Amino acid sequence: MTALPTPRVTIKDVAARAGVSKGAVSLAFNHKPGLAEATRDRIFAAARELGWEPNLTARSLAGSRVDVVGLAICRPARLLGLEPFYMDFISGVESVLTEHACSLLLRLVRTLEEEVGLQESWWKGRLIGGAILVDLRADDPRVPAVERLGMPAVAVGHPSFTGGLTSVWTDDATAVTEAVRYLAALGHRRIARVGGPATLGHSNMRTAAFDEAAWGLELAGASQVATDYSGDAGARATRALLSSAAADRPTAILYDNDIMAVASLSVAAEMGLSVPGDVSLLAWDDSQLCRLTRPTLSAMSHDVHGFGADVARTLFGVIAGGGDGPHRSHPVATPVLTPRGSTAPPRG
Repeated sequence: MTALPTPRVTIKDVAARAGVSKGAVSLAFNHKPGLAEATRDRIFAAARELGWEPNLTARSLAGSRVDVVGLAICRPARLLGLEPFYMDFISGVESVLTEHACSLLLRLVRTLEEEVGLQESWWKGRLIGGAILVDLRADDPRVPAVERLGMPAVAVGHPSFTGGLTSVWTDDATAVTEAVRYLAALGHRRIARVGGPATLGHSNMRTAAFDEAAWGLELAGASQVATDYSGDAGARATRALLSSAAADRPTAILYDNDIMAVASLSVAAEMGLSVPGDVSLLAWDDSQLCRLTRPTLSAMSHDVHGFGADVARTLFGVIAGGGDGPHRSHPVATPVLTPRGSTAPPRG
């Protein structure tokens, strides 16, 4: 007996599954305004469940091609809005997108699994021409998912975390080593690092580099603490470190971002300690904040705006099919030490 052909799924079926009109489905897949994000997500979920994709030929003839690059960030909105790094990075990305008359589709997600689903909906719905992946982890589920989709992407992270994806990264290990050696050269033997989440690939690389540098310099008093990058977490970590007995208290602290370093200045003052007299402070990701504090904060400086622009240019090369030259995986300039008023030799 001949099997009946499977009925073709239509936009009407997707609308029925999502509980919306056909017009709403069209708005969602053409990335038009007028829909709540929850409704848009429900439509994409219904399309995935039914295996439906829009008619690309019809969309092309209708001139509805979308020139958009996607960027999803797994960070709380409150924290992201306070962090100068991402503001500078995104402005660098935007500076290149403007040259290409292209837009940035930015979304905050709660989990990597949510981002995997989001990237799939974006790509299958032809909402983006490519994506930028940030905050790579070991065994990151986004890497195989993006490779399976065949979506053009650039991963911001060391190649050891990015699989076969084109990657752009900073040499964090070399920068951490320089920071530790600088503090040791000033005479500090008890050096602490207040780092970011242990799940992040670049945090792990910095942790390993810090341990190796401390071991090589025979710094018996070296220690590290993981946080979530927020000022509150940085302040708590600093308070705990500086509450140690005087003989064990660190005389220098390296922070993984500027927000935590700025917060630590208030903690030191609260505890009656002077900077840099009692404790030296060194920030990562130099920003305007580091130059506005008193004392000004020493920092590991690099061109974050240029970093974002480099990533965007590399992505356009990947989209165009360029596997050689400037579009291949490559590091950007290594962060360099900028000494200011917050670091000095320890007393005594």
